[in-house]
Amino acid sequence: MRPTKADLEAARDRLIPDVLPPDGGTLRVLFSGINPGLYSGATGHHFARPGNRFWPALHRSGFTDRLLDPSEQNLLPSYGLGITNLAHRTTARADELTTTELQEGGRRLTALVARHRPTYLAVAGVTAYRTAFSHPKTQIGPQEDTFGPARIWVLPNPSGLNASWPLGRITAEFTRLRQATEALRTP
Repeated sequence: MRPTKADLEAARDRLIPDVLPPDGGTLRVLFSGINPGLYSGATGHHFARPGNRFWPALHRSGFTDRLLDPSEQNLLPSYGLGITNLAHRTTARADELTTTELQEGGRRLTALVARHRPTYLAVAGVTAYRTAFSHPKTQIGPQEDTFGPARIWVLPNPSGLNASWPLGRITAEFTRLRQATEALRTP
């Protein structure tokens, strides 16, 4: 059942837990969104709003063997994947977040990466990445910087509001990331 307008408004500032493997579990890619939207806050699932392209791009790029519903997010660790957000506060739009919130989220994300040691940290949202990590010229794609052993890949924001990146282009970038993770596993 879809959340009502009242459900969405009640979800403001709600927190959604990270989806991570147990400590010591394999984590090939830790995907980080900017922050949960109201629809995600109302459902308790990451990238849950109809029209968000995260789940279709994840499947079409070959990260998963089938299209997962946001309600199946807890299956991600079985694929070596996880989800977090730069900012945990649920808002209607990402531009409601402050620079301070994004920078604090960047510090928290750095600590999370140190603890779970993913092969790649994939941040979905170049503008938020630029703000959180003070890298104003960052472009979509692999980055030269690392977080300890984790390589960084900046992905386009999969929100349906990001019209300049249709599903095919988003999927192509997810595919490049998947291929990079596989290249590291192949001797």
